[in-house]
Amino acid sequence: MDTANLDTKCRNGYFVGKSLNRYHQWQTMDGINAFNRTLAEIYASLRFLADSGRRGFDCSPESLAKIENWGRAPQYFAESLEDIRSDLGECQRCRLARERNKIVFGDGNPGAKLVFVGEGPGFKEDQQGKPFVGAAGELLSRIIQAINLTRNRVYICNVIKCRPPENRNPRPDEIETCLPFLERQIEAIRPDYICALGTFAAQTLLNSTAPISRLRGRFHNYKGIKVLPTYHPAYLLRNPEKKRDVWEDMKMLMKEYRYED
Repeated sequence: MDTANLDTKCRNGYFVGKSLNRYHQWQTMDGINAFNRTLAEIYASLRFLADSGRRGFDCSPESLAKIENWGRAPQYFAESLEDIRSDLGECQRCRLARERNKIVFGDGNPGAKLVFVGEGPGFKEDQQGKPFVGAAGELLSRIIQAINLTRNRVYICNVIKCRPPENRNPRPDEIETCLPFLERQIEAIRPDYICALGTFAAQTLLNSTAPISRLRGRFHNYKGIKVLPTYHPAYLLRNPEKKRDVWEDMKMLMKEYRYED
């Protein structure tokens, strides 16, 4: 082969240009196999230029590595709860940050099969930085014990991480701001079941406007996870006659839950 002619072709991007033309034609050349062959040609051409010391092309090892990995399935790297909490930081993303005392991120087993999701922190939760530690939390602990589990075997968190002033209902923009962190928590834990406690947790997870009285009593689906809505423990303190409904919901959960693990 004529070395001078080869040098001229390299300077003009002959090999890269030829490969890129093949790339644009790959859909008519036997689909994915042709695409992969074209990527191999591009990689080989850039590697040749890099080894020959040619300039004017991005032949860096980083670029070559990216091309070599095109078309491969991306690797999945799960976040940990610690990663998510670190990203949340001392959150100032919405108005609730102005009056909160402590962020209430969540508590429990990071590998739990069952996650309880409530609405938001109350006064005592805001003081301690842990979910469900007040009177409603004591009732939730009794509910968990009644289904033959303990708090250290489940995970407990809320839709929003900061206490609303005077324990008012969370506003839509506050839920929207905090929801990505809840979604990431669930993704990190990857539970088999979620028990949605109360209207806001159920409606948020199920993207529904139906009242909790209509959502409870049956399982729903959240990204392949079984979701059982039920009344919030704080609601039960005000309406003790509804405890029977919650117990019926918990019996459904016990029938589904795999206790052997």
